[in-house]
Amino acid sequence: MELSFSGIIPNTPVDDSPTIWLDEDSGDLLIQSYRATDDEVAACQKIGSVPGHSTDVPDHETIIRLPAVMLQYIPRPEGGDGEVPRT
Repeated sequence: MELSFSGIIPNTPVDDSPTIWLDEDSGDLLIQSYRATDDEVAACQKIGSVPGHSTDVPDHETIIRLPAVMLQYIPRPEGGDGEVPRT
């Protein structure tokens, strides 16, 4: 796996640093951010996603809160075809 740094929340203190990295091989994002509160998780479960899909969060997953300012660091596809460019 080859990662590249995408960005860190501006003016972040040393011990509070939401960060985004891009896996250059798969195009996946690795995101360090704030863990969602129990109330936020419950709200997500209440809304759900697609009909019939479980709203449980498996042990190998978590819900994070990504500050809006971090959206600028998420790679955008070139050409608008919905695919993340691979290197």
